[in-house]
Amino acid sequence: MENALPPAEELAVLDHELGLLEARRAQLLTRRAWLLSAVRQAPPAAPHGPFSPYAGAFGAGQVPRAPQDASPRGAQNVLLALGGVLLTVAAIAFTLVSWGHLGIGGRSAVLGAVTALALVAPVLLLRRGLVSTAESVAALGLALTVLDAYALHRVALPGTDPLGYAAIGSAALAALWAAYGLGLGRLRVPLPAALITAQFPFLLWSLAAGPGPLSFAWALSATAALDVAVALWGTGRAVRPLAYAGAWLTGAGALLGGGVLSLAAGGPADALRPGVLLVAVAALALSAARRAPAPHAVAPSAAAGLAALAAGGGVARPAVTDTWAVPVYVLCAVALLAVVRAGLPRPVTAGLAGASGAVLAAGALWALPPVAIGLLGPAAQAERVWSGAPAGVREALLSGLSRPWTAAAPLVLLTVAAVSVAAAAAAARRPAAPGHTWRAPAACAALVLAWAAAHTVPAVRDFGYPAAVTLHLFLTAGSLALAVRPVLAKAATAPHALRAPLALTALACALASALSVSLLSLAAQTATLTVLGVLAALFGAAAVTAAPSGGAVTPAVCAAAAVVYATGLTGATAAALSLAPHQAAWAVLTVPAATAALAARVRGHATALPLEVTGAAAALLAAGLAAGHAPALASVLALCGVIAAGTAVRADRRPVGYAALVLFVLAGWVRLAASDVAVPEAYTLPVTVAALAVGALRRRRDPRASSWTAYGPGLAATLLPSLVAAWGDEHWLRPLLLGAAALAVTLTGAGRRLQALLVLGSVVLALDALHELAPYVAQVVGALPRWLPPALAGLLLLTVGATYEQRLRDARRLRETLGRMR
Repeated sequence: MENALPPAEELAVLDHELGLLEARRAQLLTRRAWLLSAVRQAPPAAPHGPFSPYAGAFGAGQVPRAPQDASPRGAQNVLLALGGVLLTVAAIAFTLVSWGHLGIGGRSAVLGAVTALALVAPVLLLRRGLVSTAESVAALGLALTVLDAYALHRVALPGTDPLGYAAIGSAALAALWAAYGLGLGRLRVPLPAALITAQFPFLLWSLAAGPGPLSFAWALSATAALDVAVALWGTGRAVRPLAYAGAWLTGAGALLGGGVLSLAAGGPADALRPGVLLVAVAALALSAARRAPAPHAVAPSAAAGLAALAAGGGVARPAVTDTWAVPVYVLCAVALLAVVRAGLPRPVTAGLAGASGAVLAAGALWALPPVAIGLLGPAAQAERVWSGAPAGVREALLSGLSRPWTAAAPLVLLTVAAVSVAAAAAAARRPAAPGHTWRAPAACAALVLAWAAAHTVPAVRDFGYPAAVTLHLFLTAGSLALAVRPVLAKAATAPHALRAPLALTALACALASALSVSLLSLAAQTATLTVLGVLAALFGAAAVTAAPSGGAVTPAVCAAAAVVYATGLTGATAAALSLAPHQAAWAVLTVPAATAALAARVRGHATALPLEVTGAAAALLAAGLAAGHAPALASVLALCGVIAAGTAVRADRRPVGYAALVLFVLAGWVRLAASDVAVPEAYTLPVTVAALAVGALRRRRDPRASSWTAYGPGLAATLLPSLVAAWGDEHWLRPLLLGAAALAVTLTGAGRRLQALLVLGSVVLALDALHELAPYVAQVVGALPRWLPPALAGLLLLTVGATYEQRLRDARRLRETLGRMR
């Protein structure tokens, strides 16, 4: 047999066609199933055709059908439910109201007979297929059994304890209803009702035995055990979800009650009794977790872990002081992590590990306040700079750390950090395990926790001020070393996936430590100069030695931080020398000069732009320091312009030339203002000359450039301010010079066909001439009769209206002429 296609390709085509057929077949089967269900639920169709009884009135084949608001099954259920409710109400009324009209025999006979009839009737109804009716009658029978129990207590056992009788009665009813539901398996009401009733016997028994929180917690745990058993081995669609819900509610209540009692215990003996309860809850939850399906085993195993930790920590806690209470629970969590690998299923292990992780996270949160105070506390030194070194580091913080629990904070943080390191190492040994994805977060968390623990030690132990500053500097240096060379990640199978997060985390820790120690050093002058110098050197060395694999963030941030601390060192040195602010500006100005020169040397490197940006910020600081002294400010602005001009020499920094020009102009203006020069032309003419020179160069390189772009800004910079000054000037010299300059500009624009020069010059010349003629015009207008100006205005309007079209042609011709100019 010869194939048109190769066998492999033809086989692929056949498989594709067969897949399409299977998909179409599945679609048709789904449609068929829906149609069958619709046919079963639809009422029987009325006869159609010409022999239909309605054919004459409504036409052949058309049968009138009344709209239906409710389905037959829904109406049936409503009627049955309403009937059961009414019968139940009648039975209650009979029991409570009419009971006394009958004798003891009659009362027992009536109620017993009705109850027996209500319980036996569903059997007969089920045989006839009346399931809904059987459900309603069975519900009535269950309600009657409750009335029987009540009647029995009122008549036969009136002296018994109500709570004890209620406990025994609810247990008996639960057993009776469960047996009844199991015997009649098609009924859905008895088994859930039995389970709900079974929630009360132990609780009522504990209340009857004596109100005590421990006994009530034991009752909750016993109820939870019953619910767990039903959830694992029970039958019925509605029973097992209800049992799961009951087990969670009662188990959580037992766990919460035992935990509260364990925390409130005053000694080991008092903590032992709730500890036994918690162990029982843990055993119950662990047993449920080992028998539950895999997706549902994590939550009960986590509850078991929490109960075990609460039991162990509660027994050991009274043996230590309140300072070490939390570390006891943290150590119990670590011990639980060490034993969860004893051949347990993976979901159970995950739940136990989650419980330990929750306790460890709570311990870390408990230890955070000392870290926050140690970091933010030195901000208090900003209000008392160089007031003197304190004896202890706590005096330099916002508030003292006299609370006893802070002494254990470093130990808790180090313990949680060690657990995070172990978790990251375990994930690295199992690259294919699900935990491999959180290896980097675990390592970063361990680094942050270890750094936080080290940062809290000086404040917790109340080190001396020099020792605390020195330790913070070493901590900053160590964090920077990890940021630039993340050696902890060298053994990782995916280096960049772990090195980059570790480097960024270490960099953040280094920046936080540097900020804290720099604020802490403000207490003493020597400490300030030393710390700022060391930090500038550390960040500068980190920017130079940063590993290329760590990305561009670390060297860029380190370079910017080095410039910031170098600027701070320069300002602090000037302050130590008692220099005035405008004198300190000269010292600060050395920083942007040095950063501009250094950025030119390392162009193209990741540190070049951060150096220039932070250098520009230092230049702004220098200008701010010199703002109170105009001559110094002019010099500072001029030097900033020189630095910017030197930067603009580079091809990739040409736009900085505009900033240099602005700085030079500002420097000239400040110098003129300092010399009490009030003539505006002294400020504007240098700008105009420079702008016209730049415009001429622009036109030479690009003859098609507009005259407005090349010459408009430069001319406007002088002509417009001078025009404003001329209108307020009472002398004749400025208007005369302005008019001559405007005339020269106008003639130049007309001769060279430059639109900007022609328009600006003519407008300024006209306005200047109007200013000169304004007094004479005013005199003439004052001498004329008052009716003459309106008459002249009307005549002008008539003339313009008569020659309107000619004026339009003239205006259009003028516009075209100006449009041909550049």
